[in-house]
Amino acid sequence: MLKDDFNAQNALKDGTNLEPGIEANNLPENSILHILDNNPKPPWWAGYFGIGKPLNQVSKGALIFVPAGGRWFALSFGHVSHNLKDDSYEYDFGLRVTLNCVDPAKLRSTDILEPSGAKRQRTQLPTAGDLTFFDVDGDSTILKSLTGKVKDEHKDVFKNATGSSNIRISSAVESNGLIGLCTNLLNLYQLDTYKTAFPDIQNISPVRDPTVINQLNGQLIQAFQIKDDALALSVPDIVDFGDGLWGTFSGARAGKVYDDIFIDRYYEYLEEADIDIATVDVETLKRHQLLLTNDDGSDVRDRHSIFKSLVFDTTLNDGAESYHLCEGNWYLIDSGYVARLKAYLDPLCQDTALPDFAHADEATYNLAAAAAQAGRVCLDKKNIAPVGQKQVEPCDIYEVVDGRAVLHCIKISTLSAQLSHLFNQGTNSVNLLRSEEAALTNLRALVGVGLSNAEKEALIAPLNDDKFRVSFGIVTHKDEEAKSDNLPLFSRISLMRCMKEMKRMGIEAEYCFIPDNSPKTDGKKRKRKNKPEPPEPFNL
Repeated sequence: MLKDDFNAQNALKDGTNLEPGIEANNLPENSILHILDNNPKPPWWAGYFGIGKPLNQVSKGALIFVPAGGRWFALSFGHVSHNLKDDSYEYDFGLRVTLNCVDPAKLRSTDILEPSGAKRQRTQLPTAGDLTFFDVDGDSTILKSLTGKVKDEHKDVFKNATGSSNIRISSAVESNGLIGLCTNLLNLYQLDTYKTAFPDIQNISPVRDPTVINQLNGQLIQAFQIKDDALALSVPDIVDFGDGLWGTFSGARAGKVYDDIFIDRYYEYLEEADIDIATVDVETLKRHQLLLTNDDGSDVRDRHSIFKSLVFDTTLNDGAESYHLCEGNWYLIDSGYVARLKAYLDPLCQDTALPDFAHADEATYNLAAAAAQAGRVCLDKKNIAPVGQKQVEPCDIYEVVDGRAVLHCIKISTLSAQLSHLFNQGTNSVNLLRSEEAALTNLRALVGVGLSNAEKEALIAPLNDDKFRVSFGIVTHKDEEAKSDNLPLFSRISLMRCMKEMKRMGIEAEYCFIPDNSPKTDGKKRKRKNKPEPPEPFNL
């Protein structure tokens, strides 16, 4: 569903290869049709294997704009919806309609986003179930897509629905009934019955007020122009990295191709295009694109605007309201929930006995911090997993304090993705130590390497008594007095979830800030890789 101020005339991106004005006899009244009619071309693997038989394939599609209920709807057939402007449609339309019409006990699939690490996850059930069967945490995740059977009162129109930004349904309605179908969907969108059926997803809600969005966009641009550490760039979709996807940028000039995606790459792109970041505005970020390609950039497989790829936390009204930007949309975080976060986390922030950070990297620091005091053991990159399981690092630094085994997990920076890794490291480690005796045996062996029997016995005694404490050490330039306010919003949410899990296991946990005394440096410019030579012929 298009936003109020968009219609068939202004919703398409400039320069699309859609063809308008195609004759069609059964279009709904006042509807407008655009066709995608690409020329046939062989698939890449035909040339790769030297197949002589012509194997041309072609992509076809259609985008039909339908007016209904005072709004415009875009019906997409084939892969053509990316031709719509990113800001032209209601991002919560499909999900909200689905939440309002599906039976809460007959859900089949969910896609969720965990903004703290930009992690996306799809969960499917072989049989229908309620939301408790899915890994949906209203405190720390955004529900991106939902599939389920609709309630009985809607079965005469459609039986199943999948909602995200759009809604996907199968319906027997004839083309002359599409206006009525769209009107029904609009009516469902305007309901708020989902708040009763799905009460646990209300801590995070999309922002719809244009005035508030303009304020938030202003803060985003300010953060972008000063290269605020709170601003990050990530691919705003579930991607199959098995395809070997690479990334590049477009909009100002042709960009280099990279095998990783983060915001410094985009700053580099702007610099090489002679664009002053002080002149960058929201329209620039929406016009410039992040492209997912093959390794030489010749085959663009997907594209997203830079604006849609940014992740950012900010506040309004002197910090009273907290907002999160994700996939081109602003989300308001319930103010009471933010206050509960602070009340829960701030008492868990403790002073650290570890030395300040003034080292080249984490590995160097971990070795030095362990060597700075007798009884500390560096376990960075060590493995406690039982044979045959994936590697699990117990912690970065191990020591015994007040009769408890302290697992220090260290991470530089307060970026959400980095902190998500940090919190998962500590949680996964203690879960494994509690569930696998072999992991505990491996940890005993690691902490006792090179020590006398007496020293070893002192270090492993808490392990034998099941006495642990996990300490998350965050290396930062920020003022430790700010406590949890130093962390991005979704990192606070992730940390609270980890702390509660520790508490359920009866394990003490804390977090602390380690002063970063190393000078701030610009990121290193990565050299562009040369395209690899074709492999030598081989026999099977």
